[in-house]
Amino acid sequence: MCRPVIKWVGGKRQLIKELTKLLPKDYNRYFEPFIGGGALFFSLKQQDNFISDYNSELTNLYSVIKNDKEKLSNDLKKHKNTQEYYYETRALDRQEDKYKRLSKIKKASRFIYLNKTGFNGLYRVNKSGQNNVPYGKYKNPTLFNDENLTACSKLLQDTEIKTGDFEIIKPHIKQGDLIYFDPPYAPLNETSFTSYTDKGFNMGMQERLKLMCDYIDSIGAYFMMSNSHTDFILNLYKDYKIKTVMANRVVNCRATGRGKIKEVVVINY
Repeated sequence: MCRPVIKWVGGKRQLIKELTKLLPKDYNRYFEPFIGGGALFFSLKQQDNFISDYNSELTNLYSVIKNDKEKLSNDLKKHKNTQEYYYETRALDRQEDKYKRLSKIKKASRFIYLNKTGFNGLYRVNKSGQNNVPYGKYKNPTLFNDENLTACSKLLQDTEIKTGDFEIIKPHIKQGDLIYFDPPYAPLNETSFTSYTDKGFNMGMQERLKLMCDYIDSIGAYFMMSNSHTDFILNLYKDYKIKTVMANRVVNCRATGRGKIKEVVVINY
């Protein structure tokens, strides 16, 4: 079984059993346009997949794992776990010309390194699209598992990988396909984390995603979507089946703000 190669805020590893139970019994091609850490995608080991994300760092990572796994493994071994080296590596995206000259392999290696050594496994960017996660101060972080990376590479051979807005999948969807949406969640409060990219994901985008779900339903395809348990989401998807699941909230500066929290899974079948 493949496991995610990166940490991801809101990742679905803890909910795999619940999500798997909610999948349709039969479906054709699998789509996941907010791929993130890809916990559900990697667990399914489905053939003929289509994954995408607006975050080009992510899609480059999966393309490199697919096409240049050995070179990526070798480059990952070169990184150092020191605060000075971390901030030097993080600063590369602030040096536009230098960053552009990095190979796809170097960018993917940098992405994994920052993800595994940065604070709390966060991936967060500012309005300029620059990584701003502080050093995590972990004594001996594991950057990768070579056996798992090989397994992920094999799965990705049957996967089309694209960069773009979630609507990039629209021309490719056919009747009987399954689309899993795991977008940045509708905020529970003003400080909720949503900065996966410089684009953000506001309420207007949540409403546009709902229209996409309506389109999927209209052509006889299946969708499953995870989101926050808020009045906004419950009302937006009131015409579909809504299941409630409990997930651990782990991204909070206060320990009292962590623990079990309600989330919703919306399905049209």
